[in-house]
Amino acid sequence: MSESPAPRPTLRRRERLLAASDFRAVYAARARAGDGRLVVYARPNGRDVTRLGVSVGKRCGKAVGRNRVKRLLREAFRQARADLPRGYDVVLVTLGRDYTFEELDRRIRTLVPEAVRRARERAAERSGAEGAAR
Repeated sequence: MSESPAPRPTLRRRERLLAASDFRAVYAARARAGDGRLVVYARPNGRDVTRLGVSVGKRCGKAVGRNRVKRLLREAFRQARADLPRGYDVVLVTLGRDYTFEELDRRIRTLVPEAVRRARERAAERSGAEGAAR
C-alpha cells in the first residue's frame, strides 16, 4: 500500500474560497467554533478537498499587519490540513492582533475539527427535518 503524496507547499486555487457567495454560504450554515481570538466556520462542500477562506478585519491593524496575519493563517492551515477532515469549506476569522504561528497552528488544529463536528450535526438535523416533513 502506497502512502498519499505529501501536500503541496501552497494552497491551490481549488483549495481556496475566493467568491463572496462561497463565504456567505459558509456563514449561513451557522456551524462555528471559537475561542475569543479566532472563529472557525465550516460547511460540507461535497468535494474531496477542504477549501480555506480567511477574513481579517481592520481591528488587526493596517494592511501590512493584516496581510501578515493572513499569511500566518494560510501557512498554519496548510501545514495542518493533512490532520484535518476533508470535504469542508472553512472560513477563519480573526478577533484580535499580534498572533504567532504556533498560536494559530494550535488554534486551527483545535477549532477546525470542532466546527466540522458542528457542521455535521447541523447537516444531520436538516436531513432529519426534511425526512420528517415528507
